[in-house]
Amino acid sequence: MKAVRFHEHGGPEVLKVEDIPEPRIAPNEVLVRIRACALNHLDLWLRKGLPGVKLPLPHIPGCDIAGEVAAVGELCSRVTVGERVVISPGRSCGQCARCLCGRDNLCAQYQIIGGYGLDGGYRELIAVPEVNALPLPNGCDFAQAAAFPLTFLTAWNMLVTLGHVRLGQTVLVMGAGSGVGVAAVQIAKLFGATVIATASTDEKLEKAKALGADHGINYRQQAVAQEIKSLTNRRGVDIIFEHVGGETWKDLIPTLAPGGMLVTCGATSGPTAETDIRYLFMRQLRIQGAYMGSKADLMQILPLVESGKLKPVVDRVLPLTEAAQAHRLLEERKQFGKVVLTI
Repeated sequence: MKAVRFHEHGGPEVLKVEDIPEPRIAPNEVLVRIRACALNHLDLWLRKGLPGVKLPLPHIPGCDIAGEVAAVGELCSRVTVGERVVISPGRSCGQCARCLCGRDNLCAQYQIIGGYGLDGGYRELIAVPEVNALPLPNGCDFAQAAAFPLTFLTAWNMLVTLGHVRLGQTVLVMGAGSGVGVAAVQIAKLFGATVIATASTDEKLEKAKALGADHGINYRQQAVAQEIKSLTNRRGVDIIFEHVGGETWKDLIPTLAPGGMLVTCGATSGPTAETDIRYLFMRQLRIQGAYMGSKADLMQILPLVESGKLKPVVDRVLPLTEAAQAHRLLEERKQFGKVVLTI
């Protein structure tokens, strides 16, 4: 079968289309013929290489997968051959206390398909545990279905499970044009919050407003902290949805209202942050880390996608053979929503 993988770290040019053996399934696994796989920034980080992280090579990227079931293991009873499925991107042991209480993303053996230890979806076929194969929402094509699992799951965990977002709150969504930002705008609005979106262009801000954002801040032309004070009459925001990292914390944390929370899932612009801790104790603020979300979270998201209350946003679709170009587009941050590869 065809696959795209890299044998060394580097730029997009290290991605190579190759022939590799088809996977074999275990008794509790299903074989999925992949029809679409969406890109995430994790794909870029792994391809470039991360300091202190040894990635087994060669590696196949791709965390967000949708396709058709081609075969099922002898122990599988729920999924059938020919069924259209979307793949839950997290694998866990399924037996520890955290898994059994529905917090499988905290499992000591938790891994992301296409992440640090597992090959992903830039290929024609993949074997996954039956529990990871979920019904593809009605009304979605394969590209749309691949555009929501990881990002909507992460945003749901950040805002709903951990952030307890609710009616009347104000939520700041950083990087609203990204896949996870697109998800956050919609989820925050679904729960009745006022949404302030930031993006690098006015065009992206207009698209974010079309998804439900109430206000937009162009961070290249406007001072984000000053705009937040103006928009909230100096009260501040209740939740900062943050996945940028780097220098942003120093300016953002003072914009939190008393009792507010900064919840973060990434460090795209750098892993080191600085802040004045006096803001934390004087205003009783919280800093909350988030990593993916549980399978139960994703099962709450599926019917909302099917009903149209949450909408995957596909920026563009490219064939698998143009995976390198897809990486370049994501690195240039020109997309709004997801870049998807079709197989």
